[in-house]
Amino acid sequence: MLSEGDHVGVAVRRLIAGENIESPLASGSDPIVPGQAIPAGHKIALRSVAIGDPVLKYGSPIGVATEAISVGDHVHSHNLADAHESNMGNAVTGRRSTVRSLDPENTHRPQRREFLGYDRGDGRVGTRNYVLIASRVNCSATVCHQIAKRFPVERLAEFPNVDGIALATHTTGCALQYASPKQQALGRVLRGYAAHANVGATLMIGLGCEQTTPEYLKDHHRLVSIGVNGSSKNNAIAEPSCQNDEVGVAMLTMQAEGGTRATIDRGERMIETLLDQANQFRRTPVDASHLRLALECGGSDGYSGVTANPVVGRVADLVVAHGGAAVLSETTEIYGAEHLLTSRAVSDEVAAKLIAKIQWWKEHVAVYGGVLDNNPSIGNKAGGLTTITEKSLGAVAKSGTSPLVDVVDYAAPIPTQGLSVMDTPGFDPASVTGKVAGGCNLVLFTTGRGSCFGGKPVPVIKIASNSLLFESMSEDMDFDAGVVLTGQTIESVGDRLWEQVLLHASGTATCSEQLGLGDHEFVPWTVGPTL
Repeated sequence: MLSEGDHVGVAVRRLIAGENIESPLASGSDPIVPGQAIPAGHKIALRSVAIGDPVLKYGSPIGVATEAISVGDHVHSHNLADAHESNMGNAVTGRRSTVRSLDPENTHRPQRREFLGYDRGDGRVGTRNYVLIASRVNCSATVCHQIAKRFPVERLAEFPNVDGIALATHTTGCALQYASPKQQALGRVLRGYAAHANVGATLMIGLGCEQTTPEYLKDHHRLVSIGVNGSSKNNAIAEPSCQNDEVGVAMLTMQAEGGTRATIDRGERMIETLLDQANQFRRTPVDASHLRLALECGGSDGYSGVTANPVVGRVADLVVAHGGAAVLSETTEIYGAEHLLTSRAVSDEVAAKLIAKIQWWKEHVAVYGGVLDNNPSIGNKAGGLTTITEKSLGAVAKSGTSPLVDVVDYAAPIPTQGLSVMDTPGFDPASVTGKVAGGCNLVLFTTGRGSCFGGKPVPVIKIASNSLLFESMSEDMDFDAGVVLTGQTIESVGDRLWEQVLLHASGTATCSEQLGLGDHEFVPWTVGPTL
């Protein structure tokens, strides 16, 4: 049982039909006897629930009983359905009248902590130092990958301060309306990656007849082409004439270069020059306030909201307390738990922005005949999750307890301090891509089923919700939050993860980095027709 008054508990092991289980209710309560076998991570009824009545978990309704539920019953899709209906007025006016301020004068700052980061000299600090090769359109994606293949590990060893080459290739860039919301979203993502603190230099390649031309990127997203000779590693980069918020990137266009092979050959020479440029940066001690955490969950199970997500929430609170930023996303997995965030919003306007995003999603999926409760995947349900509300209540635990300072559009710049929400889908690659484009320099990724995710140019720390997963997929999991089930506290486990976060931010490779993952997880979310 997770909260007093809950109707269900979570099985920490497989329960056998007919066995006697000590009740977590008041002392002296009768043992609970499962009426059937219940898989680990699934829900068992601790109290009877009449048909049509709400079922409580985490102290909140996760749905209504579709048939009468008796003590000891397995509670899942066969007898529980979602019944959440977001109410904008109640969610906003129900916000607490007082939310603690983020004003440094009113916020207790813990003892200063540092990590070894790449200070770009303009306020941006990276946890990694990559050279980025990005495609302006899918037509140039193969060329990008072919250029990267010309730099195997042995050749990259010539640049010891560079973590490698990150690829950002995608499936769009053309067949879309010029300057439409779809194209603007892609432009925000490309700019966000090129300007990212983890990127020391960028080469962006197009075909030549796409919508995302260099002129469009300059006029709408302040990406400015800089000259790179590619003839030698010394003095081969022209000084960019960038002003204000402009970002200088090297550009190539296949049709102007004379085709595929010529572009690959010239791109190879340019990348060697850009690698030399990025290699000039060194790690130096920097304040932990420069951390920007992307909070993500994928392949969730019945333990995720009990162990891994609240452990990450503890780390999110620590980062905010140190003056850094944490970003929650996956709007479709906030639905059902939005009240937990609006109650912490710093203003009614921020609360209303979140509710408006949820309302947009309801209308968006309805166009295609869908509902938000379709969100829990087959794997989620096999792991014990039943409704979107149940999943969301556990997912929002990643946000900790800090005030919600803002709600931003997909791939928009994130606030540099405090907890914010970015509007993204629940699809992990698209969600992480948006947060990285927004400026996150480290990803905390919780999983109960075993997500194998990497996300260059940003390190991804994968946190297992249960120890069996951590042990069975030890090459992919960085941290075991399942020890919470053995009696260790959320606070103590979260404090250990915080120390590991500082190590990974300082350069210690994550599991996905050791495996070389992250070249194919760049998935910009763009909404609109393909023409």
